[in-house]
Amino acid sequence: MPQTDRILFFLGAICGALGVALSAVAAHREGSLGTAANMLLFHAPALIGLAALRFGRLQLAGAWVLLLGLALFCGDIAARTFLGDRLFPMAAPAGGVLLIGGWILVAVSAVVSRRGSA
Repeated sequence: MPQTDRILFFLGAICGALGVALSAVAAHREGSLGTAANMLLFHAPALIGLAALRFGRLQLAGAWVLLLGLALFCGDIAARTFLGDRLFPMAAPAGGVLLIGGWILVAVSAVVSRRGSA
């Protein structure tokens, strides 16, 4: 497995761990921390799968865009909860747009991939 795939795989696993940790904290707090936990938990297996089954640069780019979107979206929610302030204005919406764009890149990569073709 190439180094970039190992890093992506590792970060996907970290997303899973953070999702579980945030879920535990969210069970005792009000607010949208549970949303951040769910986003991390939903995307962790996807990132691991994208790292393990990579079939093109576009798919890899989509995975990294997903990771950046998660960092902004979940990071902003966590910052609001734990620090009382946001990362920066529009961080969560920007992260959401990146998440949508990352999934679109992954979908397009499946259509344009040459893996398995003669």
